[in-house]
Amino acid sequence: MTQPTDLPSTPPRLAPSMNQLSKLPFWALVAILLAVYYIYYIITDEKSTRAFWFVIGQSPEALSSGELAFKGIALTIVVALSAYALALTIGVIVGLGRVSNNVLYFNFATFYVEVIRGIPILVLLIYIAFVAVPLGVDLLNLLGEGLVTRGFEGMQWLADLTARNFSNTARVTIGLGLAYGAFEAETVRAGIESIGRGQMEAAQALGMSYWQAMRLVILPQVFRRILPVLGNDLVSIVKDSSLVAVLGVLDITQLARLHAASNFEFFRTYTILAFLYLVTTITMTRVIRWLERRMALTDNLKREG
Repeated sequence: MTQPTDLPSTPPRLAPSMNQLSKLPFWALVAILLAVYYIYYIITDEKSTRAFWFVIGQSPEALSSGELAFKGIALTIVVALSAYALALTIGVIVGLGRVSNNVLYFNFATFYVEVIRGIPILVLLIYIAFVAVPLGVDLLNLLGEGLVTRGFEGMQWLADLTARNFSNTARVTIGLGLAYGAFEAETVRAGIESIGRGQMEAAQALGMSYWQAMRLVILPQVFRRILPVLGNDLVSIVKDSSLVAVLGVLDITQLARLHAASNFEFFRTYTILAFLYLVTTITMTRVIRWLERRMALTDNLKREG
């Protein structure tokens, strides 16, 4: 008697129509419907409308007269973008140090990355605002006084510099930039190491120096590869910019705290705050994904050409 042979099991396949339905972004549809409903609620509810205008830093009266302030949301965006630009600059410099053969450069970059990544961002912001900036001003005062005594009278402004010349906005921007600079450095390092060593050797064989090859051959490829990570870090720095409220910077988080504390409308105010951050970050994420697809399409066309 022959034993029945086991047929190879194959995973069930969805019908074409079901397969297409599974790819539709239903989550986006739900999110849009909820957003539309909440916007309608903000418009129709007087207290929510008042809270919304306060949080974004714009009064309806000023808007009707043509004055566009939006101080809260504008300050949030300025702090986030400025800190990100600083972080990206630091990330490239330190990231190059992390793959450098120069002992001093490598160890300095490694020391910076290990120390900064080991400190919570909030602690780092407070430390820079109340310790590093005053200490740096004292050192600049000493430098300015020394230069003035040696006849450089144009450096008197350096001797007269005080910590009050640095606003809390500038301090937290520097703090966020330094904090994220360590993470960007590791991203750049990983991107450089993902490029084959043969490309550097080929560039040097063509007569390029190490730095010319890095600038013209390696780094352009690195930035294309690490674009998704850089985009995610930009979204993260926008969210972490809410930490600047601890130092009294009037971003949307601090304005929400002030409004909630003065009107005891915590649920309404903080829901609006969360909604603003959510809309901002989702919009940024969609733009970043579009850039990724655009760059991938360009690469495919170059390969086919």
